[in-house]
Amino acid sequence: MKKFNIRKVLDGLTAASSSSSATAQPGTPRENDVVQETLQSEHFQLCKTVRHGFSYQPSSMAFDPVQKILAIGTQTGALRLFGRAGVECYCQHESGAAVIQLQFLINEGALVSALADDSIHLWNLRQKIPAILHSLKFNRERITYCHLPFQSKWLYIGTERGNIHIVNVESFTLSGYVIMWNKAIELSTKTHPGPVVHISDNPMDEGKLLIGFECGVVVLWDLKCKKADYRYNYDEAIHSVAWHHEGKQFVCSHSDGTLTTWNVRAPAKPAQIITPHGKQPKDGKKPEPCKPILKVEYKTTRAGDPFMVLSGGLSYDTVGRRACLTVMHGKSTAVLEMDYPIVDFLTLCETPYPNDFQEPYAVVVLLEKDLVVIDLGQIGYPIFENPYPLAIHESPVTCCEYFADCPAELIPALYSVGSRQKRQGYSKKEWPISGGNWGQGTQSYPEIIITGHADGSIKFWDASALMLQVLYKLKTAKVFERARTKEEKPNTDIVDEDPFAIQTLSWCPESRMLCVAGVSAHVIVYRFSKQEITTEVVQLLEVRMQCEFSDVDSPDPGGEQTPTVPNPGASSSPQESEPPTQPATGNNSSEGPRDNIPCLQLRSSPLKQFPGYQVELVIQLVWVSGEPPQQITSLAVNSSYGLVVFGNSNGLAVVDYLQKTLLLNMGTSELYSPSDPFQRQPRSPRKARQSCGDIPTGTSYMSRLSNLYSQSVKKLRSSHLTLCDSNDGSNASEDRCKSPTSGSASPCNSDDERKQKFIEKVKFKSRRFSKTVANDFAKMSRKISSSSDQKPDLDAKDNSFTRSRSSSVTSIDRESREAISSFYFCESFPRKSDSLVSPCLLVGTTHGSVMMVALSLPPGGDQRLQQPVGIASCGTLVRLKGGMLTMGLLDAAGTLLPPSYEPWYDPNTSDEEKEKSRRRRPATPPSSQEGQDSQFAVLCSEKQAKVVAMPSQTHLYKHNITETSFVLRADVVQMAGANCIACFCANGHIMTLSLPSLRPLLDINYLPLTDMRIARTFCFSNLGQALYLTSPTEIQRITYSQETCDNLQEMLSELFTPVETPEAPNRGFFKGLFGGGAQSLDREDLFGETAAGKASRSLAQHIPGPGSMEGMKGAASGVVGELARARIALDERGQKLGELEERTAAMMSSAESFSKHAHDMMVKYKDKKWYQL
Repeated sequence: MKKFNIRKVLDGLTAASSSSSATAQPGTPRENDVVQETLQSEHFQLCKTVRHGFSYQPSSMAFDPVQKILAIGTQTGALRLFGRAGVECYCQHESGAAVIQLQFLINEGALVSALADDSIHLWNLRQKIPAILHSLKFNRERITYCHLPFQSKWLYIGTERGNIHIVNVESFTLSGYVIMWNKAIELSTKTHPGPVVHISDNPMDEGKLLIGFECGVVVLWDLKCKKADYRYNYDEAIHSVAWHHEGKQFVCSHSDGTLTTWNVRAPAKPAQIITPHGKQPKDGKKPEPCKPILKVEYKTTRAGDPFMVLSGGLSYDTVGRRACLTVMHGKSTAVLEMDYPIVDFLTLCETPYPNDFQEPYAVVVLLEKDLVVIDLGQIGYPIFENPYPLAIHESPVTCCEYFADCPAELIPALYSVGSRQKRQGYSKKEWPISGGNWGQGTQSYPEIIITGHADGSIKFWDASALMLQVLYKLKTAKVFERARTKEEKPNTDIVDEDPFAIQTLSWCPESRMLCVAGVSAHVIVYRFSKQEITTEVVQLLEVRMQCEFSDVDSPDPGGEQTPTVPNPGASSSPQESEPPTQPATGNNSSEGPRDNIPCLQLRSSPLKQFPGYQVELVIQLVWVSGEPPQQITSLAVNSSYGLVVFGNSNGLAVVDYLQKTLLLNMGTSELYSPSDPFQRQPRSPRKARQSCGDIPTGTSYMSRLSNLYSQSVKKLRSSHLTLCDSNDGSNASEDRCKSPTSGSASPCNSDDERKQKFIEKVKFKSRRFSKTVANDFAKMSRKISSSSDQKPDLDAKDNSFTRSRSSSVTSIDRESREAISSFYFCESFPRKSDSLVSPCLLVGTTHGSVMMVALSLPPGGDQRLQQPVGIASCGTLVRLKGGMLTMGLLDAAGTLLPPSYEPWYDPNTSDEEKEKSRRRRPATPPSSQEGQDSQFAVLCSEKQAKVVAMPSQTHLYKHNITETSFVLRADVVQMAGANCIACFCANGHIMTLSLPSLRPLLDINYLPLTDMRIARTFCFSNLGQALYLTSPTEIQRITYSQETCDNLQEMLSELFTPVETPEAPNRGFFKGLFGGGAQSLDREDLFGETAAGKASRSLAQHIPGPGSMEGMKGAASGVVGELARARIALDERGQKLGELEERTAAMMSSAESFSKHAHDMMVKYKDKKWYQL
C-alpha cells in the first residue's frame, strides 16, 4: 500500500491559500515566477539530537564495571549515560518522577531504574536511543532500596514498610517469595524497624541476605530456611552498609558520624566503633557526635591495606565548611573538599565479582553541580581531567549563539590558543569511564557554539558531529577594576551582583571580529591575534545617550513639546554636533546627581593580553542627570566597514573602531524623516497623564506572565503593581480621559505635580532591580500586551500605521519607548532613486519600523584612518506588526547576500604581512538597471514577515506568522542549498517560511515557553540546526532538517559494545576441598513460581514498555518496520504454534490416560456377572 504523506497535502493547502498567508502586492509580478524555490516541506522534520552539559538536579548514579558506562538519574526523571569522551546519551521517564536508584545488569546492556513514584523500569541499552522494555508499578508499598546481585536475574526491592519483594528482571514479574519485616526482626521488638535502607548478599554465600533497617537493626537472612540467622542492634540510625570481600565482616555508617564494624558470627556487639572526624576526649569518654555518614564503601587490595571511602561525618563545629569526601587507607586519612554538596559516590574496582579482592583505582563523586573522578592510585589523590562538557554552568549562561558551517580554520585556531588555558595537576592516567563507541555519521561541517556568562566570560565550543568540547575561554571582566570581596561559592542564579554579565554579542567568523555588550551598558570590541601583547592603556570611548523625550524629567507647563527632527544630512559630520567623546569628569553621588560617569571603572594598570581575543576598544554609556544608562538591546559589528553599531531604548550609536571615534549618536525619533508617513506623532502631556487609567487591564496582562519568571522578576512585577495601585486609588478617576459626553472636558488639576510625583516614584522603584530583569520584563510586557486587543491596524498597502484608541490599550504599551531591536549591514540601495548599491545599515525598532541608513566610506589604506565616515538617515523603509527581530538581503536569484567582511589578519604582525593577508572587501553586486529590482529585503518581526523589492521598495510578500502569540527568535538561515526564515514562537511552535515567497514549510508545536531561559538562549543556525538552554546546566540541540533526522541513528554514539565478562576468581584447591569458597545458590528454585507461588496481583502492576514487543508494533514503520513486523508476526506465529503443540500434547496425554483407565475398568469387570457388579 502506498505510504500516505501528510506534508504533501499541507503543501497543497498552503499553495491554495497563498492569498491569505503570503500576499503579493496588486499590480506587482509574482517574483517566484523568476526565483525558482527548491525548498519543500519534505526537506523539514523536527527532532531532538543530543543534550550536552551536566545533569540538572542529579539524584542517583550507577556504573557498569565491565562496559565502563556511567548512568546518572535526576530529580526530574531524566537519565544521562556517559562513556568515553563524545559518548553520551539522554533519555527521560514519562512520569517525571525523581530517580532514587539505578542498577546495571552488568555487561548485559540493560539498566534498572527505581523512581520516587514507586515504579521500576528496565531500560534496553543495546540500541542507540535507549527504550523501556518493562515497567512495574507498586500500588501498596513505597520503594526505598533496590539490589541486583552480579549475574542474577532476581532483583531485591526493599520498601518503606520494611518488607522485601523479589522481581524477575527478565519477565518483570513479582515472585511469591516475600521477606516480611515482622519475621526478620526479633519477636520481642515492640516497635517497627523503619524502612529498608540496605540490601546485599554475602559475597561468599549467595543464600545469606543482609538487610539494614533505618532504626539501626541489621538482619542476616537465610533465603533457603526463610529465617534470620543473626540480628545486629545499634542505637543509632543506619545510612549504609558495606561488606568485606571475604564475607566475614561488614561496616555500617550511622547518623551520629560513627562507623561500626561487625563480625558476622558475633552479633552481640560491634568488633570496632570509630568516629573518623570526632574529637577524642582525653578522659576516655565517648567522642562528641558528628554529622551523619551518608555512605561508606569498604574495598580491599591484594597487596596492601583496604580503602574505606565515606561521605559526611564532619564535626558539627565545622560550620560553613564545604562538603568533604574522606579516604581512609591504612593509618592515613585524607579529607578531600568538594565545591558542591555530595549527592552520591562510587568506588571503581578492577573486578565485578564481590567475593574477590576489589583493587579500587578511582572514586566517582557526583556533586550537585559537578562530576569529579579521583585517582586512588597516585599520591595526593589527584582528579582526572573531565572530557565531558560539564562546565557550561560554571557561571550562569546569559546568552547563546550558534554558528554552523564555519570556516574550516577557525576551530584549530581557537583550540591552539585555548589549549594554553588548561589547568595543571591532573592525573596522568586515562579517563576511567571509557565505554561505548562514537557514531559513524557523515556530517563533517564545523559548528561553533558561543555562550556568554554572568561573570563576563565567553566560551567557544566545538559542536561538530553532535559532540561538544570547549575550545577557548575569554574573560571580559579583565579590562575593568574588580571590587575585592571575599570568595563566594559559585551561584547558578543570575543576581544583581553581576555587573559584567554578557547581554548580547556579535561575531564575524570570517574576520574573527568579536563585539560583546554587557548589562552595565558597556561594549567591548575584540580582535583575534596569535601573539601575546601588553596594552599599557586600554582605549576607552564614553557615550552619552539621553532619553529622546528629555522634557519628561522636567515638564514644561507651557504646553506640548514636539521632538525636533534634524535634517538627515546633518548627521554626516558628527564632530560638530555631538558632545565630546573624551572621558569627562563627572559628579559623584555625594555632591549631587551622578552625571557623565560610567557604571564600571576601566582598568588603570597595564593589561597583559595572551594569544586569542585581545581588547581593541571599550565603549561605555554614562549616567545622565542622575539616571543610569539604558541597557543595550541590539549590537552589530562589520569588519569591512570598521564599524560597531549598538542601540537601546534611547536611540542608536555608530562607532568607528578603527579611528576610535563616535560617528553618530541619535535618538530613535530622529531616524524618521520629516515627511515620513510612519513618523510618530508628538505626545501631549494629557496622554502622558493617562499612565494609570487602564491599570486593571494592564494587571491582567502581567498576571499571565507569572509562570515565565524567576523570583526576582516576580518582585519587580509585584512592586510595579503596588506602585500603580497606589496611584490608581487616588488619581484613577481624575486621570482617565473624559469622553465628549461626560460633561467634563477640562483637564485635571495639578497635572504637572502629579506627573512629577509619578515619574519620581517610577525612578525610585526601578533602581532597586536588576537591569537584565527590568529589560526582560518590559520586553515581555510589550509582547503580551501587543498580542491582545490593541492589535495594530495596517491597511492593504501598509503605508499607514494606527493604534487602537480603545480603553484596552495598557499604560505600559502606550508609554513604552521605541527601542532599537536589530541591525543588518548590507550593500544595497539606500533610496528609491539609487541605481548603484552602496554600504547601508538597516535599523529595526521595537515598534516594527525598519529604517535605512546610508554609509559613505572613505577609500582604504591611510585615508580610511584619517577621513571620517559619512552617515545619513534615509527614512523608513517599511513597518511591520510587532518588534523587529531579524533582517536579510537576497539577490535577484534568491541567494542570500551576507554582510561584507574583511578576511582575518593578525593585528600584531608587521605591516607588510598585514597588507599581504589583508584584502579589500568583496566587490559590490551588479547595479540595478533602470526600472528593475535586483534585490529582496527580508524582514521578520514578532508578528509577521515581509519581503520588499529593492530599490523600488515595493512590498512583494507578506505573511502573518501568528495572531495570538509572538515570535521570540527568528533567523534567515541556509538550508539544503536554499534559504528560509526559521521562527520560534512563545506558544511553542517552530516554523519555517520559504524565501522569497514566504510559503509555510514547517509548523510544529514543539515546546511551549515555560522559562525565560529558553527565550533568552534559543537560536537557529544554518543547515537545519538549533539549540536552547533546557535547564541552567544543559544545552539541548535539535534539528529541523529531514536529512539530519534520517541520518541521526548513524550519527549517534553506541553505548553497548560486546565485551567478555572477566573470569570468576579461582577458589583454590583447599577452599574447594573443604568448602571455604563462595557458595552459589539456585535462586530459580527459591523464587520461581513453582516453589514460591504467585505474588498478589494487587501489589504491583506490570506495564509493557515501548521498547518491548508491544511497543515495537506501533513504532515500526517503513521497510525496516515491515521487516520488524514480519519478524514479530513470525515470532507470534511460532509462539502460537508452540502453544498449539503444547495443547495437542496435553490432549494426547489426556487421551492416553483415559484409554488406560478404560482398559483397567474393562479388565476389572471383564469376567463378572451382572449381579456381581
